[in-house]
Amino acid sequence: MTTETEEPTLTVDELAARAGVTVRTVRFYSSRGLLPPPVIGPRRVGHYGPEHLARLALIEELQHQGMTLAAIERYLQQLPADLSARDLALHRAVVASWAPDAVETMTREELERRAGRPLREEDLERLGAMDVVAPHEGAFRVDPGLLRLGVQLLDVPLALESILAARRVLIEHSRAAARELSQLFRDAVAERDATAVKSLSAHMHPLVVQALLTAFQRSLKQELREWLTDARPAPES
Repeated sequence: MTTETEEPTLTVDELAARAGVTVRTVRFYSSRGLLPPPVIGPRRVGHYGPEHLARLALIEELQHQGMTLAAIERYLQQLPADLSARDLALHRAVVASWAPDAVETMTREELERRAGRPLREEDLERLGAMDVVAPHEGAFRVDPGLLRLGVQLLDVPLALESILAARRVLIEHSRAAARELSQLFRDAVAERDATAVKSLSAHMHPLVVQALLTAFQRSLKQELREWLTDARPAPES
């Protein structure tokens, strides 16, 4: 497992497995310039890191939106080349916000392929508690917008109760923000016709999501910085 502060350590096979794609797909994307080249290590073996994994997730999300390969290439070319895995995850979240809510029915094999890893019964129970998957007639009903997030949370060293409590906080405050923003926009376009309101809504949706994500990321970073500062032991006198 890698983090943003570690050197790339995934082989192409491991990267493909984590991303839920084939090695052939990884090589194809690399040949088209959609993925940056790997770091070449001993024995001329290429190693990949979290940025490659995050970029694959973004490509997958763009495909789910119905974008052609050429359109995906143009989209990625507009992004700064040095985006971190965290920044790429933010872009993916914004892209995912364009899609309507949807639930897919998958076999366990397809679910594990999309998750990029085998799933134990304990993993399925945790994903079920987070409302990511639910058993359904011998298969699973899956929220694809939450699947990658839910799978990543499986490796977070927090008790399930803490994760569910955090989920409740996020839902409560995001709904409150959505209500206040919706009221603000309704007041701003009260005199316009329905077509203009619908057009404005479609235009503002991804912009508002990106603004919320960016604002939350910066606020969380500041809170964590203050928390870590307060947690440092006082210097000895």
